[in-house]
Amino acid sequence: MGDLNQKNPLKVSGVAAGVFARYNFNGYISLGAGANYGIISAADSLSSNQQNRIRNLSFTTRLLETSLTAEFNFMEYIPSVSKNVYTPYVLFGVAYTNYNPQATYLGQTYNLPDYRTEGVAYKNTTVAVPFGVGIKYNIAGRLTLAANLSYRTAYTDYLDDVSGVYPDKATLNDPIRAALSDRSATNIGTAGTQRGDLRPHDTYFFTGLSISYTFITQKCYYER
Repeated sequence: MGDLNQKNPLKVSGVAAGVFARYNFNGYISLGAGANYGIISAADSLSSNQQNRIRNLSFTTRLLETSLTAEFNFMEYIPSVSKNVYTPYVLFGVAYTNYNPQATYLGQTYNLPDYRTEGVAYKNTTVAVPFGVGIKYNIAGRLTLAANLSYRTAYTDYLDDVSGVYPDKATLNDPIRAALSDRSATNIGTAGTQRGDLRPHDTYFFTGLSISYTFITQKCYYER
């Protein structure tokens, strides 16, 4: 969800993979650390909105995220110990994300942060807040299969390299910078006119399946 996708909160635009380790304090609460790699992308040329198609911006961003998240099970769940073989759960936490929006122009790929397409310099790292829901199921022994959908509110508006207004092209001092800033066929990018949606944060999400193995301690049996 950002300046090139303003309305569809379930738009899937790339693949992702990750690993995690989690400590279960009991059958309800756990704290985990994880790392995720994913790709997000969007293109105005595929939009149903004519104004967006005229703007003609696009991007692809590779995300590398590390996170710390807490999970809360609605039902007591310890694989092979508790009587429940499944439970819904919610999660929230904090993440640190590296991103680098890119675009292809005349057959060549450019790292957009290097070209300051809105005349603004921004970092390629951001803090994000993960939150989501899921369900866990004890498929066999100590193995758990889980499905979840988790959003990240990023504290940047530049995951897609689009945020505010068009800069004065005369100050860009580079024809490539000017072309990457305004990719419309009719050069609509008058200085100071709106380029993005002006919202302060972009949002991305991961959805998928995970499989985990739980190491059972004597304490787990005692609590049972």
